[in-house]
Amino acid sequence: MDLIEQLADLVGFHRNYLNSFGEQVYANDGARRSLLAAMGYNIGDPQILQQSIDDLVQKSWREMLPATHIAKLEECQHVIEISLVQQQAQDQTQNNKTQLSWTIITEDNKKLTDNIAINELKVIDNANFSGQTFTKYQLPLPNLAQGYHQLSLTYGDKKASCHLIYAPKTCFSPQEACSDKMWGLAAQLYSLHSENSWGIGDFGDLTQLIEQSASHGVAAIGLNPLHPLYQNNPAHRSPYSPTSRCFLNTIYIDVTKVFNFENCTTAQKIYHSDDFQQRLAFAKNTELVDYPAAASLKFAILELLYIDFVTNDLSKQSKEAIAFEQFKQSHGEDLVQLATFEALYEHFRKLDFNCYGWPNWPQEYQNTKNSAVATFVKEHRQRIDYFIFCQWLAHQQLSEAALTAKKNGMPVGLYLDLAVGCDGSGVDVWSAPEVYVSGAAVGAPPDATNALGQDWGLTPMNPVALQEKGYLPLIKALRSNMQYAGALRIDHILGLMRQYWVAPGYKADQGIYITFPLEDILRIIALESRRMNCVVIGEDLGTVPDGFGEIMASAGLLSYKVLFFERWESGLFMRPETYPAQSMVTVSTHDLPTLAGWWTGRDLHWRQQLNLYPNEEMGNNDRQGRVSDREHLLSALDDMNVINIDNAPQQSPAIMNTELSVAVQKFLALAPSHIQLIPLEDTLEITEQVNIPGTINEHPNWLQKLPVSLEQLWHTKSVTQLSDAMNIARPMNYAARKF
Repeated sequence: MDLIEQLADLVGFHRNYLNSFGEQVYANDGARRSLLAAMGYNIGDPQILQQSIDDLVQKSWREMLPATHIAKLEECQHVIEISLVQQQAQDQTQNNKTQLSWTIITEDNKKLTDNIAINELKVIDNANFSGQTFTKYQLPLPNLAQGYHQLSLTYGDKKASCHLIYAPKTCFSPQEACSDKMWGLAAQLYSLHSENSWGIGDFGDLTQLIEQSASHGVAAIGLNPLHPLYQNNPAHRSPYSPTSRCFLNTIYIDVTKVFNFENCTTAQKIYHSDDFQQRLAFAKNTELVDYPAAASLKFAILELLYIDFVTNDLSKQSKEAIAFEQFKQSHGEDLVQLATFEALYEHFRKLDFNCYGWPNWPQEYQNTKNSAVATFVKEHRQRIDYFIFCQWLAHQQLSEAALTAKKNGMPVGLYLDLAVGCDGSGVDVWSAPEVYVSGAAVGAPPDATNALGQDWGLTPMNPVALQEKGYLPLIKALRSNMQYAGALRIDHILGLMRQYWVAPGYKADQGIYITFPLEDILRIIALESRRMNCVVIGEDLGTVPDGFGEIMASAGLLSYKVLFFERWESGLFMRPETYPAQSMVTVSTHDLPTLAGWWTGRDLHWRQQLNLYPNEEMGNNDRQGRVSDREHLLSALDDMNVINIDNAPQQSPAIMNTELSVAVQKFLALAPSHIQLIPLEDTLEITEQVNIPGTINEHPNWLQKLPVSLEQLWHTKSVTQLSDAMNIARPMNYAARKF
């Protein structure tokens, strides 16, 4: 085995994997070298390379404590593995009563201390490096409440500390939220529109959708990720490519609901001007969402409202000013860094319109610890406060939407989505570069839906750095989203077990898997889930390792079951009773065709047009296969008596109808899956899918408005028919709702 392969093994790179076609794929050596270099290893010098290998091999021996230790809350006795230099103990004492002292600072700031003789500890193993003998022991730990604590160890003149986390095994379950099987609607927030919105769906529209839907038996409203993108670059629109997974996308603020909108004379004058009203009418009437147009309207008024807030509220310490200051204090340095990043982004884009993110800034601004950044903060404090003001407004409005869901008796309420990672040019990577592997990208290997593989352009976290940080970046992301949510979908949860990395300079089909500390991560997710009473759904689609479903179920996460994929090798659709109860079921996802698009073959048309087939034969096979797919679907629906086959839609040429739309949802409603989610695109029988992976402007990704307004939605025949059917198939016991 050569040195590169040894290092790759120790880091956690897989030598091979079994793809979705049942073939063994072996790691590309060039890609492996490129990724190791991106992680900071010097692979050009054999001596340094050998030292890196030795350091990794000896790390757990030479360090007294691990960086992070997860204690299983359900266990009666807790221990942690420690490592001590044996000869040090012999030098210290002749009577073998060397003392070890430990201190625990609990999350609620209580201090626990104790001393213990080394000879009282259980020996686990020994090793010798460079003439030194190291011994690993088991150190007993006290029973603590679940939470995040800090353990410190003193042994002679050596000290060490680690993150000590006591975490439960399972997440908060949907049964704990509501005993009934539930159904909800999935919405792309930007696609909503009402008489009040400004060219893009907003938190006001969300509140209206919640109020309307709750009265029709809807238990949850699922949303695309609401993470912040780039306030000064609204054309960057993919919700799965955020600048951060904490905080919110401020373009979703409903400006008309801001507390000082009605009374701000300057804002009202601009708002009622002919020019503004013309621009507003344009944004509202575009066929697709015009993000820059909507952003220019919203932020022009929000800047005026901020100036009014500074003049009339901050100076007088109004209740709004007090709430604003509390928001700033509670979110601390992370909020300041986000706002500083936004201000710097804006500053450098004014100098160069094509300056997209911190890698294009002058060197002295590329590190948050540089004096140039500190100087910028001092000189632009009010502008930074403006971006904080926008985050505060977004937080207020989404919190109000979540509260509205509870007040209206929705058992789940908001079902939010956590993206798999962040854009490499954004604030999370800028503010914590040591946690990320710049240059590499998270993606997915080739499969039946994308034969060329996928490069998502998201900068991956270094799993070792994540452990060193006590999983804090993940904890913050979970907590930031769960505070509003009754359920959280974790996008591509497979990446928490093994993540597919695309190396700098290599194509998506040459990626390599790297192992992540899944067991620890699932405990963290369970802890946050229990604290927030938030159900967790793991999006486990794609190339799934053996046993992964059982691991998820054991941790109390719901799996993600999509009708299109739940089929036998023969192509027949699985009967709904075969679906696991511990799952969330749906027809499709944002990256897949809608039901109407699948039925009519619109997705196949796009694959052909965008050259997503590696050869013509595969395209022909897909088109031929869709003919039998439609027949299989109708047979399955007929078998379960959920369709009037006489009213089934035409198959050749394929035409969609409401009979099929309702029948498919009735079919899924029979599954034991506790939550069923129905995309609004399917309730309205929309043909075009939300997003085609691997494309940017070739397809209208993240741009489509719903064909009906919120005022019309519940007067639309397909929507009301579907709602009526769902309330028969999955009736809600209102008495069981937990308000």
